[in-house]
Amino acid sequence: MQKASKIIITCAVTGSIHTPTMSPYLPVTHEEITRDAVAAAEAGAAMIHLHARDPETGKPSPSPDIFKQFLPRIKQQTAAILNISTGGGLGMTLDERLAAAKWAQPEVASMNMGSMNFNISGAAAKIKEFKFDWERPYLESTTDFILSNTFRQIERGMTELGDLGTRFEFECYDVSHLYTLSHFAEKGVVKPPFFIQCIFGILGGVGADPENLMHMKATADRLFGADYYLSVLAAGRHQLPFVTLSAILGGNVRVGLEDSLYAGKGKLATSSAEQVNKIRRILDELSLEIASPEEARSMLQTKGGNNVGF
Repeated sequence: MQKASKIIITCAVTGSIHTPTMSPYLPVTHEEITRDAVAAAEAGAAMIHLHARDPETGKPSPSPDIFKQFLPRIKQQTAAILNISTGGGLGMTLDERLAAAKWAQPEVASMNMGSMNFNISGAAAKIKEFKFDWERPYLESTTDFILSNTFRQIERGMTELGDLGTRFEFECYDVSHLYTLSHFAEKGVVKPPFFIQCIFGILGGVGADPENLMHMKATADRLFGADYYLSVLAAGRHQLPFVTLSAILGGNVRVGLEDSLYAGKGKLATSSAEQVNKIRRILDELSLEIASPEEARSMLQTKGGNNVGF
């Protein structure tokens, strides 16, 4: 892999997995998402990964109209790369998942590299009473849910967004997803440098065992050589150990309330910035430098913050 001389911290501030009942600190409204994104950038995140939510219920939403309420505000207040999800939320169509990114024409968008079982139903069993009626069925439905990312869907997303100059955070939940990315690279649909986000600890994807991270890295090394940057995220309690291991290996890191609601055992994080500050302290102790937004742009060869659609 391309060993990062400086580490890109990506922060995912809200996502589409956690529901409002799980944490009072999960940002839902455009004011909350803006505040948390700006604070995470000020804490040291060079890239902010963004989903949208219905401001009344907190339910994940694909609506460009909701993205329009916070993307320009974040851009005005920070130099961070703004990375738009194309994963959307559970049950969204591909048209819905691509809509916000096609409107925003961002520097970076996420791109999930394979269909998979995606089971987050265990979270529902821990909660007796939810704030909103949609939360329990949303979570419990994932015992019979496949997150669809067929080869045709992936190629369509890569092509339509790539034509806008958008680069990708390639989300790989399993080793097979690396081979899928290699297939599209060989076809010339996407070009290096590849920013490969390896994801651990989601039920249905690769487990959160350090040996799996080493295997994912070794496989990516064989497939992409020096044409990629490794980044790592891990769900829940696995977040900090795994991103720290990524940094030690020369990779990059992702934190944020999308991936974990906690800042320590039994302690809810009050913001994504709290997690950014925590990993930054760890990186400082390891004598590892963090990348600024402009340094991250240079590494990933993005089109620049002045060439987006918002």
